[in-house]
Formats: sequence, structure tokens, C-alpha cells
Amino acid sequence: MIRLAKAMPQAEIGEIVRVLADDPAAAGDIPAWCRMKGQEFVAADGHAYDVRKIT
Repeated sequence: MIRLAKAMPQAEIGEIVRVLADDPAAAGDIPAWCRMKGQEFVAADGHAYDVRKIT
């Protein structure tokens, strides 16, 4: 979560940031973070989570 929060300011609007996480809590935490921060949770594939910067 900390790395995602640090990566988002550098991302361009529309860009997708991929997060690799082996913590089982990430499956719920990353989508919740996206809702709180106004970003789009795109997809999850195993331990990879894609977040699109929309603001």
C-alpha cells in the first residue's frame, strides 16, 4: 500500500500502476484504497493488482 501511494503521484492520468503483493489482505485493501483515493481498481491476477490513475 505504501509503495502504491508513493507511485501514484508520479503516474500520468490514465496510466496503470501494477502492484505486486503477496499479502492476502491486499485483495481487499487495494480496492478499498482506490475507492478512498478516487482511483480505478482495474483487475487482479494472482498477486498482481492493476490500478488506473484517474485523478
